[in-house]
Amino acid sequence: MGIHVIKMPDIGEGIAEVELVAWHVKIGDMVAEDQPLADVMTDKATVEIPAPVVGRVVALGGDVGQVMAVGGELIRLEVEGEGNLKPGAEAPPAKAAAAPAAVQPAASAPSPQAAPAPKAAAEAAAPAKPSAPSAAPAKPARQAPAAVARQPGDKPLASPAVRKRAWDLGIELRYVPGSGPAGRILHEDLDAYLQGQGAGAQARGGVAYSERNDEENVPVIGLRRKIAQKMAESKRRIPHFSYVEEIDVTELEELRASLNQKWGATRGKLTLLPLLARAMVVALRDFPQINARYDDEGGVVTRYGAVHIGIATQSDGGLMVPVMRHAEARDLWSMAAEIVRLAEAVRTGSASRDELSGSTITITSLGPLGGIVTTPVINHPEVGIVGVNRIVERPAIRNGAVVARKLMNLSSSFDHRVVDGMDAARFIQAVRALLEQPALLFVE
Repeated sequence: MGIHVIKMPDIGEGIAEVELVAWHVKIGDMVAEDQPLADVMTDKATVEIPAPVVGRVVALGGDVGQVMAVGGELIRLEVEGEGNLKPGAEAPPAKAAAAPAAVQPAASAPSPQAAPAPKAAAEAAAPAKPSAPSAAPAKPARQAPAAVARQPGDKPLASPAVRKRAWDLGIELRYVPGSGPAGRILHEDLDAYLQGQGAGAQARGGVAYSERNDEENVPVIGLRRKIAQKMAESKRRIPHFSYVEEIDVTELEELRASLNQKWGATRGKLTLLPLLARAMVVALRDFPQINARYDDEGGVVTRYGAVHIGIATQSDGGLMVPVMRHAEARDLWSMAAEIVRLAEAVRTGSASRDELSGSTITITSLGPLGGIVTTPVINHPEVGIVGVNRIVERPAIRNGAVVARKLMNLSSSFDHRVVDGMDAARFIQAVRALLEQPALLFVE
C-alpha cells in the first residue's frame, strides 16, 4: 500500500488561492476514480475537485471555509501500489493525523463517545420507582414535547383556537414545539411553553411576552464571503454617486401587455427587464464612457462596443451576477429567454465561470420589493449600475387633468472617477425618454 497526495489543482485565470467550501468525503471513506472529493470557490465560480485514483481517505488538508493556495495539499489517499509519496517523505499532516475529527466537515457525525447511547440516556433520565404502590396512582407528568425541526418560512400547524390563544398570550407559534400529529401545536404545548419560560414570561396588559436570549453564530464562508469581499472592495475603491429619476411607464406597460398577448404563447412572456436592457443598449451609443470597465491599478478605462449586461440574481446562496452577452445584437425575446436561462443556471448552481464574468454594465432589480429608492453598489470594475424600483399607480397631471399613471423610479450609481454627474444624468434621461416613448426603442 502507498500514499497518493492530491494537491489543489491550478484552476486557471491566474488564480493563486481558493476557498474550501465543502467536503464530499471523510477520513476512512473509500473513493472511486472521478468521485467528487471537495468543492472549492474562486472569485467567479464553484469548482468540483474529483479523485484521480481509487483509494481510502487517510487525511484531509483543510477545514471548510479555509483559504488554500493552489498547489497546496488537499487530501491524502491510501492506494494500492506505491502511490506518489516517496518513501521517507514527510508524514501525513500533524493536524489530520493527530485529530482527524478536527478537519472533517462540521456536518460529520459525532463520535460515539460524544454523547451517551440513547438507551443509557433514557435509563439515566427515568424517575425512580416508588417503593410501595399508592392508593390512587398519580397522573404521570406530561413530558415536554420534542422540538420540531422547521425550515425557515414553514408555517406551524395549529388549530384556529390554538392560534387565537397564542395571539392573545403574545406567543409566536414558530418557537413552540408541537407534540400533535405531524408536529401540530396543541393547547398543552402552549401550556408547556409558558411553564418553560418561567420568570422570563411577563404579563403586560393581560398579554404574556417572553424574553429571548438565544444567539446564533453564522460563519461567513463560501459565496457569502465572496459577496462580502466584493461589496467591501467596490465601496472601498469606487467613489459612488447615485442618481434617481421617476419614469412614467404607462405606455411601456401597455406595449408589454400587447406583445405578451399577441406573441407570449409562441415567443415567451416579456418582463420589464428586456425592455430596460434595450433602452440601455440604445442610450449607451451616445455614452460609451458608461459602458466601460476601469482598471484603477493600471489607470486605464476600457470602453466596449459590445454591451454585456450583468443581471443581478438572487440565489439560495446569495447574490450572483450572470452576464447576458451581446445585448446589442438581441431582440426582446432573445433577451427575455437569456435572462430566464441565466437566472435558472444561477439558482441551480450550474452557471459556468464564463457566464459569471465579463459584464460591462449591470442591471439590478428587487421586483415587487423594489421600494421607492435604492442606492445600488457598482459591480467592480464596471463604472455604472442601473437599479429598478417597483411600479406604482399614482395620480399625475397630464394636459391639465388628473389621471392615473404607472410610475417607477430608476436608482442608478456611477463611478465618479470616470463618469461625470452631468453625463450620468443625461444617460438616465436618455433611458427615460426611450421608456416613456417605447416606439423609439425600435427606431434605428
